[in-house]
Amino acid sequence: MTDISLTVTEKNTLLDIAQESITFGLKYNKKLSVKARDYSHNLQQHRATFVTLNLHQQLRGCIGSFKAHQTLVEDVAEHGYAAAFEDPRFPAVRHTELSQLDIHISILTPAIPMQFTSEDDLLQQLQPDVDGLILQSGHYRGTFLPAVWQQLPEPKQFLRQLKMKAGLAGDYWSSDLLISHYKAFE
Repeated sequence: MTDISLTVTEKNTLLDIAQESITFGLKYNKKLSVKARDYSHNLQQHRATFVTLNLHQQLRGCIGSFKAHQTLVEDVAEHGYAAAFEDPRFPAVRHTELSQLDIHISILTPAIPMQFTSEDDLLQQLQPDVDGLILQSGHYRGTFLPAVWQQLPEPKQFLRQLKMKAGLAGDYWSSDLLISHYKAFE
């Protein structure tokens, strides 16, 4: 399954689950436990997700996975909690921030390895506003969701910043560089 069509009600349910998992985490210091059978068929599908939290239009946390290993509702509950309390780049969300958080849920397609012969070849293949990228070179790894194109609309800058996020130099290039792309649905 590469695409998913959710109703507005299902999308709102996922947002509610992420919010409830954060609220539950503030109170009990653990993620919300959900029972997939209590939700629609679409929300019981095994899907990979990322949950992104913004506060005052600034990133406040983002956690997810690329492999579908649990139902959509379980994944969102887990990653909502993790984005709020386990993103190592940020301190745990505080109760005073809860009502101001802007929650975004990205449902990912499976990642597909890209074939390219040079950085220019790779840049020509990138689809701004469509592709999310996973970059890996040795033990260095990073990803940008497709939403990052809004801040970095030029492919060269997008790739440069992704390399730096992964811990590499912005002009790094090597024959062992692996790039995969995926799509995300919100």
